Amino acid sequence: MIGSDETAIRRGGAHDAETVADLHALSWRTAYRGIVPAEAIGDGLAAERRELWALRLTADYGEPVDTPELLIAERAGEAVGFAYLVPQPDGRVLLDNLHVRPGRTGGGIGRALLAEARAHVAERHPGAALYLEVLRDNTRAVAFYEREGGRRTAAQEGVFPGGHLLPEYVYTWPAAQS
Repeated sequence: MIGSDETAIRRGGAHDAETVADLHALSWRTAYRGIVPAEAIGDGLAAERRELWALRLTADYGEPVDTPELLIAERAGEAVGFAYLVPQPDGRVLLDNLHVRPGRTGGGIGRALLAEARAHVAERHPGAALYLEVLRDNTRAVAFYEREGGRRTAAQEGVFPGGHLLPEYVYTWPAAQS
């Protein structure tokens, strides 16, 4: 377990699927309200996220180096955030999710998760860049990634539940130098 005075970060597993799914749905409903169509974050979201995370966290990805990694941030034993790292065929690693429990943002949890994600990539995927996709209109997240040294490397459209296309940016952190 890696942590600061208040935030501990641990590796997650299949037993965390429901907790992560619920936190994911809550985060989407809070952060994306007014950004994505209401039906994309509506009543079926929690069940869809539970199904997604149960599948993601029990799937066989083959070689350990190809297996995604779930990081869970905890404070006082409560899951307050998570990050999910997915190795890509092009040698980069996608930070597919970085979410902090609503009401707990701004307290260093996201920064701790991002730092641990970068350290994990440097250790397990030497030479790999870390990147993520963020909704263009999620200005709070965009500002966070820019403060944390992410470089905007692309603009594209992302697909959300229901087939909704939304503009997003790609932010990249280059491979750590050894």
